[in-house]
Amino acid sequence: MRILALAWEFPPRIVGGISRHVAELYPEIVKLGHEVHLITVAVADEPLEEIVDGIYVYRVPVSPDNDFFKWIVQMNENMLRFARLLLLEKSMDLIHAHDWLVEETAIALTTEFQIPLVTTIHATEYGRCHGIHNDTQNYIHQKEIRLTQASQRVIVCSEYMRDELKRALDCPPEKTDVVYNGLSVERWQKITDAHHLDFDRSALKDQYASPDEAIIYYVGRITYEKGIYVLLNAMPKVIAATNDRVRLVIIGTGDAYSILLQRQAWDLGIYHKVLFTGFMADADFWKFQTIATCAVFPSLYEPFGIVALESFAAEIPTVVSDTGGLPEVVRNGVTGVVTRANDTNSLADGIIEILRNQEYAKTLVNNAQTELKERFAWDKLAQQTEDVFFKVKQ
Repeated sequence: MRILALAWEFPPRIVGGISRHVAELYPEIVKLGHEVHLITVAVADEPLEEIVDGIYVYRVPVSPDNDFFKWIVQMNENMLRFARLLLLEKSMDLIHAHDWLVEETAIALTTEFQIPLVTTIHATEYGRCHGIHNDTQNYIHQKEIRLTQASQRVIVCSEYMRDELKRALDCPPEKTDVVYNGLSVERWQKITDAHHLDFDRSALKDQYASPDEAIIYYVGRITYEKGIYVLLNAMPKVIAATNDRVRLVIIGTGDAYSILLQRQAWDLGIYHKVLFTGFMADADFWKFQTIATCAVFPSLYEPFGIVALESFAAEIPTVVSDTGGLPEVVRNGVTGVVTRANDTNSLADGIIEILRNQEYAKTLVNNAQTELKERFAWDKLAQQTEDVFFKVKQ
């Protein structure tokens, strides 16, 4: 098949999880014998057209605009203009759209050219905001509804998200397919390689903690929905249970909310036990993981949780909340510890269980490595995605 893909981000433009998803899925789709043409947003110093890992990538310029929604309108106008020219030159068997941001382009193309549309919904506004509460949220919500209605098939990353689409978007479960996210072999190898680098681990640890302190970390966006405040509230109990031999490192960006979290840590009397690093480049983060003891992802909303897969790859025992797709990714007592969402004591107990029982933690790590190969390898996930594509071509 010849597939026209639409995504508002693609490396080196990385805004959220879509970028990595499309960059890791489509090379595997190409290996299956298909041709992928991806239209995305231009990035400074990157060619407007190139082939990346077998993907034909077209980057469409979009002028900066302080109004995000006006920028999205302009992006879709430019994408649609380019796509029309491309479709006059090359016929496509189907369109694969990613999230509401490309809704206008996707619907216009499937209507004008009568090409089947498959959409991957990575998250919903309803889920992110725990409901629709204002006009801005409703604007996005309506776009998600229109996009799923116009699609012949809809792909989501977890069974939880299938239920959410039915509940929030009235998208029929029978036209929704679950295909998990994955971790590429290349990324897994880079994470593993960091464990074999020759560098002074003691000196690195000194930057974050004392020699006798265990390091707990969170990595990701610094937003309310990630539940970081629950982790901070859990820390006094963890600190007491470890006789003060623990340090929490919070990695990620989100300046305004970070200030609130730092104030929370101060008010809890644990500010000296918490380090906010801000952004950390992949290579530095992979090194950091070699000195870490436990990864914690206490989300209030999480459609999937790729960060959990990366902690699997780094052989870091992982504690998550039981929200969204996380319990599907991390199996409690098998590949990690699953705690109750927004429950301080449950989260603290899960962390303490990992810190106190090294043999148990090692078993979880070993099981997680196996599951990465069996459940979350992109070659297998690409075959599942291909099966969805064939459904609309029958």
